[in-house]
Amino acid sequence: MNLSTRRELFERLRAANPHPTTELNYASPFELLIAVLLSAQATDKSVNRATAGLFAAANTPAAMLALGEQAVREHIRSIGLFNTKARNIIATCQRLIEHHDGEVPRTRPALEALPGVGRKTANVVLNTAFGEPTMAVDTHIFRVANRTGLAPGRTPLAVEHGLLEQVPEPYLHAAHHWLILHGRYTCTARAPRCPTCPIADLCEYPEKSGGVNHEGTKDAKGG
Repeated sequence: MNLSTRRELFERLRAANPHPTTELNYASPFELLIAVLLSAQATDKSVNRATAGLFAAANTPAAMLALGEQAVREHIRSIGLFNTKARNIIATCQRLIEHHDGEVPRTRPALEALPGVGRKTANVVLNTAFGEPTMAVDTHIFRVANRTGLAPGRTPLAVEHGLLEQVPEPYLHAAHHWLILHGRYTCTARAPRCPTCPIADLCEYPEKSGGVNHEGTKDAKGG
């Protein structure tokens, strides 16, 4: 995908959603960290339901430690892998207090050293909480990057590096959110909504369904 096409792609995504952000509810970097940690193999809606009560009970590392693993487990019981996640939350809070004065660190190595935090989680926190131009490649971004031809890659890391190279600088900070939301609601896994997709005519996906114009409506050939 050439530079002019890439610019047009992100111009359209920006026009449709000028100020994209995460759908996780949070009020501090710590709450975002915990919400993203919980979001593995869970929907944002299910995480938000669980964290509403959890954050009301404890919204700092010290308060979470005081709450205790058993109580954390009860708050997040509706989420997959809740036992492991509760254990990681408590261990993460302990490390934040011991090594970072109770604050969420602003570097990837320090974030990835926290229990239960991998590269994707670290990138979300760096991007959303601290404004870093990172790319957290989840299944949605991986799919969109490969389907569209924006940044094809065989692994999430390859796609991450490709996107950091291919996304024009003015769009880099928000690109993470635009691509996730596009994959979540338009370029879906089983039945992509190509006829109403705002970037369908720019996309290189060979199995696009229906013909579209740049406004996302069917053209004469699409039927």
